[in-house]
Amino acid sequence: MRFRSRPAPLASLFSILLGLIVLSQSARAQEGALDKSPPKGITVEEIIKRFAAKEKEFKEARDQYTFRQDVKVMTLDGDTPDGMYQQVFDVTFDDKGHKIKNVVFAPQPTLERLMMTEEDFDDIENRLPFVLTADEIGEYDILYVGQQKQDELDTYVFDIAPKQIVGKKRYFQGRIWVDNHDFQIVETYGKTVPDIRKKKGQENLFPKFTTWREQIDGQYWFPTYTRAEDTLKFAMGDIKIREVIKYTNYKRFGAKSKIIYEGQEVQKAEPKPGEPKPPETPKPQ
Repeated sequence: MRFRSRPAPLASLFSILLGLIVLSQSARAQEGALDKSPPKGITVEEIIKRFAAKEKEFKEARDQYTFRQDVKVMTLDGDTPDGMYQQVFDVTFDDKGHKIKNVVFAPQPTLERLMMTEEDFDDIENRLPFVLTADEIGEYDILYVGQQKQDELDTYVFDIAPKQIVGKKRYFQGRIWVDNHDFQIVETYGKTVPDIRKKKGQENLFPKFTTWREQIDGQYWFPTYTRAEDTLKFAMGDIKIREVIKYTNYKRFGAKSKIIYEGQEVQKAEPKPGEPKPPETPKPQ
């Protein structure tokens, strides 16, 4: 996020499509004491391999779901919001199966002290929901911290940080909790890195966030709520922000095949009464 020294034109505010999430650790799920003993019956390396594979699987599976996303970004004066951006949109598919976003609610924004950047948008889509997949695991140092109760779940706890920052690529740095039964990430706390500070005084700072997940369709742990509260320390002054993202109404997308002839859908002919049904085409063995 970039510091805004004066109110931006209304068109610029409408170009802010998404927000980031921030929250102090005190608002996370109910946690038990951290047990620093090593895992039993499985190695740390095997746990990492298994949850990274699950993370990739779930990220790909989520691309086959429709859902609603509600984004709120607020700047705070003390604890009182003095500017807000909100957008609610549905992630759906067109008739060709391409993913699209339909905005269903977008009140006039009053956010004036901050502006969103391309990095913010990319973080929200690619790093807030899923922080580490099997394709990326080699880019990170992953440290086993211990075991901890998260609500009703028993979890393994890991701290994660990029081994190095390469080019303009964005990374996650923070802590994750992995369910010790199905080896699925159920909670994430941290931030995207690096913060960007350029020579001409341009600053692009990113807050800490917490993402909680819930099980969808009995197998996938998808993000359902991301929230945080943080103070971004710009050279021109500190700005306190509060942001919330909610993901609801997950539904698997199903497409029906159609036969099109000269621009018209061809309806399948039904046999007349008394006529035998045509034999089914045998399936290949």
